[in-house]
Amino acid sequence: MYEELKYWHLKDHRLFRVLNFRQIRQLCIITGFKKAEKGDILYFSGSDTPRIYFLKRGNIKIVETDRDGNETIKEILRKGDLFGELTLESDRPSTTEYAQALTDDIIVCSFLLSDFENLLLKYPNLALSYTKFVGLKMKRLKNNYTNLVFKDAKSRLSAFLREWCEQEGVYDGNRVTLHNYLTQHDIAQIICTTRQTATQLLNELKEKELLIYNRREIIIPDISRI
Repeated sequence: MYEELKYWHLKDHRLFRVLNFRQIRQLCIITGFKKAEKGDILYFSGSDTPRIYFLKRGNIKIVETDRDGNETIKEILRKGDLFGELTLESDRPSTTEYAQALTDDIIVCSFLLSDFENLLLKYPNLALSYTKFVGLKMKRLKNNYTNLVFKDAKSRLSAFLREWCEQEGVYDGNRVTLHNYLTQHDIAQIICTTRQTATQLLNELKEKELLIYNRREIIIPDISRI
């Protein structure tokens, strides 16, 4: 039953759609499987046993920490995303990052880095699929950093809200509802500003009736006005 569960989690992931039934069955032998709850730490960079992780359920945040201990949310991950030692390098990184669960009922599958490298050598079509997957992820991160450099905090908040709506919003015409699993502190870290500034910007949107915000959900009455 446990192996069957791992099989369906792998089969359902778009990265492994290039593999057949028998090949995916073989992967189950070396695949790790883990559940987590909100607040749990799932990964630290520079581990003695580096791994590649596949998020199968829930939402997590990747947090980057500089030498002074300042933290920035690098990205929010959703079902189907990858994290861990994606560059396939086992050397200790110059910056520290970790993954933390934002929601309950998190499920991740993982491979030891050495096992995953062997898989890429064994299945060239999987290696091509992985290259494309990581390439798109790096492009998204690059766009995020471009926003940080060339946009002010207000514009970064608007861009983040629009992206969040595109990824997870429930649409009713131009009205969008989001399940809110982020604190105002989280949002501040994502758009690289202070919590006070993030709170001020959110309050301005609420005062203009462009946003309804509470701990459980965020409602944007007209996404075209954000």
